[in-house]
Amino acid sequence: MKFTTPATTNPIDRLKVVGKPHQRIDGPLKTTGTAPYAYEQHKAAPNAAYGWVIGSAIAKGRINAIDTATARRAPGVLAVVTHENAGKLGKGEHNAAHLLAGPDVQHYHQAVAIVVAETFEQARAAAALVKVDYAKVQGVYDLDAAKNAAKKPDEKDKPESKVADFEGAFASAPVKLDATYHTPDQSHAMMEPHASIAAWEGDKLTLWTSNQMINWGKKDLAKTLGVPEEKVRLVSPYVGGGFGGKLFLRSEALMAALGARAAGRPVKVALQRSLMMNNTTHRPATLQRIRIGATREGKINAIAHESWSGNLPDGKPETAVNQSRLLYAGPNRLTRMMLAGLDLPEGNSMRAPGEAPGMMALEIAMDEMAEKLKMDPVTFRVINDTTVDPEHPERKFSTRRLVDCLRQGAQRFGWNKRKATPGQMREGRWLIGYGMAAAFRDNKNMKSGARVRLERDGGVTVETDMTDIGTGSYTILAQTAAEMLGVPLARVTVRLGDSAYPVSSGSGGQFGGNSSTAGLYAACVKLREAIAQKAGIDPAQAEFADGAVRGGGKSQDLRQLAAQGELTGEDTMEYGDLDKKFQQSTFGAHFVEVAVDAATAEVRVRRMLAVCASGRILNPVTARSQVIGAMTMGVGAALMEDLVVDKRIGYFVNHDMAEYHVPVHADIPHQEVVFLDEVDPYSSPMKAKGVAELGICGVAAAVANAIYNATGVRVREYPVTLDKLLVKMPAVA
Repeated sequence: MKFTTPATTNPIDRLKVVGKPHQRIDGPLKTTGTAPYAYEQHKAAPNAAYGWVIGSAIAKGRINAIDTATARRAPGVLAVVTHENAGKLGKGEHNAAHLLAGPDVQHYHQAVAIVVAETFEQARAAAALVKVDYAKVQGVYDLDAAKNAAKKPDEKDKPESKVADFEGAFASAPVKLDATYHTPDQSHAMMEPHASIAAWEGDKLTLWTSNQMINWGKKDLAKTLGVPEEKVRLVSPYVGGGFGGKLFLRSEALMAALGARAAGRPVKVALQRSLMMNNTTHRPATLQRIRIGATREGKINAIAHESWSGNLPDGKPETAVNQSRLLYAGPNRLTRMMLAGLDLPEGNSMRAPGEAPGMMALEIAMDEMAEKLKMDPVTFRVINDTTVDPEHPERKFSTRRLVDCLRQGAQRFGWNKRKATPGQMREGRWLIGYGMAAAFRDNKNMKSGARVRLERDGGVTVETDMTDIGTGSYTILAQTAAEMLGVPLARVTVRLGDSAYPVSSGSGGQFGGNSSTAGLYAACVKLREAIAQKAGIDPAQAEFADGAVRGGGKSQDLRQLAAQGELTGEDTMEYGDLDKKFQQSTFGAHFVEVAVDAATAEVRVRRMLAVCASGRILNPVTARSQVIGAMTMGVGAALMEDLVVDKRIGYFVNHDMAEYHVPVHADIPHQEVVFLDEVDPYSSPMKAKGVAELGICGVAAAVANAIYNATGVRVREYPVTLDKLLVKMPAVA
């Protein structure tokens, strides 16, 4: 099915199941510990040996020699694989660095070997016996120092956009802001580590893995190993968190496959936490310069956003200027991205890549500009709203309710109680501040397929390689099938995460929910046609409800129709050019209250509110879970998350959960989430859009703005830690 014209009335609009707050259908399995994650596929891959990955002890250079003789003789050891005996390996389409080092080393903790043994403890002990002789080369590890040598990325990354005369308009603007902001490297820090079990049967490989994008992973694993794609099967029914860190094939998957081939039996590998942050990917640090020129009445006439980030030679930039191309009006515009070559571990997608760090800077700049204008921050954003793409005014937004989000958020939060002058609200020793920020994230549609089957007992089975990374994919897919076929939710079985199933959109970029359900919608249309034809009913007149199909004066029970043989529908949803004709985006507003200790500068977040406009909300329960999780990550980005680079050695020093701090329950207050009633017929037949990443966009800035309102201390370098506040805190009364 191809989606080329805006959606009209369709079966989803009945909203008998879709749009209702159903609990997760996979919840009982997860809460009872019976959902098998990648490392727990004991029945599927019995008698698995254990692999321990050894990471490089240098960030750049070469491996002169690897001595594995002692390790091979250690108790229980079955195999040791290095670049010397791994065979010829390629590099996946989505990998910036090779997943196995040798002889060249491209970054710290790049995998240099895997030791396979009968037990986990034996593999770990033997790994300590492997001796690697390195020839170290000095690399480039400091973004600040590398900034001047940065270059424009590839043109396909759209590194620069210009509209009219920014420089001239900015120079003549009555009110101006020119400020630079810094966001640090950050880690995904998901609960489940990167984990895989590999098993070979002849020349066929099955990999049970924790991966968000099954088809991408299958293709890249086949390419890396140099085997035909049809010889590789990936299975990932449950993923314990990804946030973009598991979008692509990572080293534990390859090393498990190599280890299993060498040992002649299944091998399971989970990257140790101390290896994950350097071995896999992270959100790259940025330096961002923002310039805004406005009239004294607050109308933006000139806006520029320039960003510098770093990566390995084949890596991409952090697209931190994305939102600035679309969020606010202004006739004279400039955005630019620059990419520096760094020898740090690969920078790649992390929840809301681009917009998340970009809005950490832009939404502070908007507050700073509002203060210069002596204007309320909400009002300043409202008067600079736009109904068209500012860079391409002929292109309207499919839907845009930013102003509604801002105004409803302000009203619900009690924004009118905020004091414009910092440091004016106090409760005992606590300085109280209110902060806000707009939220923005682009909407993407991805080609996605599914298969749906009416079983002989009248039940419905859904099969697609879509993944559930804790987002509720199982549930919204079941809701979609139930709505389309008129059966109870309990009669739908959903099977996910297997490359043997039709290729889906996968989970990422907040495109997964809308795209995968749209693909299932297409498959259900095919099945509805097959059912109606068997029932002797015109498919155009067929109505599905209460486990039956009706039309033309006829009614047939679905169970009776399938009693003699199951009926199947399979299709893929593809997209035309509606996204080019209309800009599709999601919008929101974040409001935060903080308390800052007047003596110690300790920050406590006390209230949080998010108002979101994201098309049809397919399930308010799972959608809210996604937004509050994103808000929590935003607090982490604001106050604590920072991968600290050792600029001498070239690695992230705090590469474990003891030293890389993320929010815990005590850090997070009550979080309120409001979804505006909205449908977007330009997005898909579901009329939905993404929401999982919108929830993080702007949160960190809202926190930083609240801290400024409480203390009068403006911090432009994240995270906002005590040392950055204490030196400028107001005197204690």
